[in-house]
Amino acid sequence: MEELLKNYQSVAEQQAINWIKVGQTDDFPENAGACVKYNAKQIAVFHFTRTNSWYACQNLCPHKMEMVLSRGMTGDMQGIPKVACPLHKKTFSLEDGSNLNGEEYSIATYPVRIQEGNVYIGFAD
Repeated sequence: MEELLKNYQSVAEQQAINWIKVGQTDDFPENAGACVKYNAKQIAVFHFTRTNSWYACQNLCPHKMEMVLSRGMTGDMQGIPKVACPLHKKTFSLEDGSNLNGEEYSIATYPVRIQEGNVYIGFAD
């Protein structure tokens, strides 16, 4: 299962060479997550309505190795948007993927663009 983690590498907006349309803004729940698939990757997409911000990260929990982050609890920690894994409550920054519990586990994050009501995620492959 740890081979799955190798499929996920964070992509900064300037590194994105492919912008993939994953749906319309109305397709995604407010203040919660949804999962989309791109090639062999499952990507969790989040819309924080309070700040009108969009985030994308790997759906794979790096601790339990389950595809569950899109079902995690969202919120913020000292102003950092986060998702908590529904299996063990470890929390990850949706900005840079860091583990907000101070542990070594982290997640890959991806840039999101909204254009004309469509949601696009940027990938480097």
